[in-house]
Amino acid sequence: MAELGNPKNTIAVLQKYQFNFQKKYGQNFLISPDILEEIIEAAQITKDDFVLEIGPGIGTMTQYLCEAAGAVVAVEIDTNLIPILKDTLSEYNNVEVLNEDILKVDIAKLAEKKNGGKPIKVVANLPYYITTPIIMGLFESHVPIDSITIMVQKEVADRMKEGPGSKEYGALSLAVQYYAEPEIVVNVPPSCFMPQPKVGSAVIRLTRHEKPPVFAKSEKLLFQVIRASFNQRRKTLANGLSNFGAFSLKKEELQECIMELGVPANIRGEALSLEQFAKLSNIIYDRQQERNSSQRTE
Repeated sequence: MAELGNPKNTIAVLQKYQFNFQKKYGQNFLISPDILEEIIEAAQITKDDFVLEIGPGIGTMTQYLCEAAGAVVAVEIDTNLIPILKDTLSEYNNVEVLNEDILKVDIAKLAEKKNGGKPIKVVANLPYYITTPIIMGLFESHVPIDSITIMVQKEVADRMKEGPGSKEYGALSLAVQYYAEPEIVVNVPPSCFMPQPKVGSAVIRLTRHEKPPVFAKSEKLLFQVIRASFNQRRKTLANGLSNFGAFSLKKEELQECIMELGVPANIRGEALSLEQFAKLSNIIYDRQQERNSSQRTE
């Protein structure tokens, strides 16, 4: 029976083990059964699912996952939490706890070993400081993933859903939308955590696209173009691309590529849609191929 969503039970466990919150790990434990149930429902977890949980803490959400899923692997970086997890998860025989840094875990190998390479579901209450590296690491490594349901800072969740023209729109918005369909499930106030964070949170579900919604001749180049466009937000797109220095094209050539896209040469990156970024990266790719071909024939 999942019982750690009750604040009294959480306090009892923390006192039993004299646990001190580690600021460097951004630890805020969820103490709301209603929100925990919404996360499980949003992730659409069944007994057929293998779930990877990132940052289980004292096992609050892990208990709910164990009751809903076929198998769970929980990856926890804080060594001090391992004996607590051994205690709080002792009733469940379908969970394995790994005391590792998720950024160093070979998730594709884990999915192959635990789930026969079939798509897994990821559920996490992510520390704010490491949200983007974890999400992008999961997507860019092409791990077989069905969905990622995560608790993040509300501002970050909003950013993942944003479209062109807004100040929140940026590289993260485009990267997430290239790989997945983002949907904010519920907003979560600071009072639902122990200790209380200074900002609001949100649960967002990222449902993996079967194939990207746009065509890029080079995925690597597409993300270079996106990063270059937002590295210096106040500069024009042409200046951003030119200053990035990774495209082997002169600024004038990059301006020509932008104009070939059918937009003004002085446009800023935040005005382009994902589709336009993909088209621009394909134009730059063709220019690079032409240059390389002409250099070989000289």
